Amino acid sequence: MCVAYPGRVLSVDGGKAKVDFNGNEVEVRIGVVDVKADDYVLVHAGCAIEAMSKEKASSILEIFDMM
Repeated sequence: MCVAYPGRVLSVDGGKAKVDFNGNEVEVRIGVVDVKADDYVLVHAGCAIEAMSKEKASSILEIFDMM
C-alpha cells in the first residue's frame, strides 16, 4: 500500500522545498507542483504530487489521526 501525506511548505529552493510534517522538517522534490512558503502539499516517496488548500490538508490529517 502506498501512502501520501500532507505537509506545509516552509521554504522553497529551486526544485526542492523544506516541508513540515507535524514538526518533522523534510526536504521534498517539487518538480511537478508550483508552490511557495505556507502552501500545503501532498507528498509521496519524497515528491510533492499535489498542491492543496489548508482545509483539504487538515481533513486528510484528521483521517490519519483516526487510524
